[in-house]
Amino acid sequence: MKITIKEPPEGAEEEIVVLCRNISPELLSMLNALKAPSNTIVASLGGALHKLSFSDILYIETVDKKTFLYGENATYEAKQRLFELEALAPRDFLRISKSTIINLNKVKTLIPTLSGNAEAVLNNNERVAISRRYVSNLKKSL
Repeated sequence: MKITIKEPPEGAEEEIVVLCRNISPELLSMLNALKAPSNTIVASLGGALHKLSFSDILYIETVDKKTFLYGENATYEAKQRLFELEALAPRDFLRISKSTIINLNKVKTLIPTLSGNAEAVLNNNERVAISRRYVSNLKKSL
């Protein structure tokens, strides 16, 4: 990948131009990080809106077409869909099933199961199932 940085003429607006054949998930993640004003997300809890830092989220899960953000002590609901949050989330978030994204910084232990799946034990001792399809990606990331 080639990176070129040029200074714009006086008075011109700064811009970023991306030339690519395909938009890979990594490129999409970088573009979303550039667009995002900060590393936070707004979610609701009990009717009130809360500004959360991605670093405070243990995992993100979709249940019955609703998206939930799990913190240490509370569960928040987000308006975004799972794939949108996956694109916004920092690189230390990884999909572990069709409906779950986990914060790798919050994984305490990884336990393999006999069926080829695995289970992640988080810092708060909560257990999250990892689909067999995603186990190898998780092992590489850890």
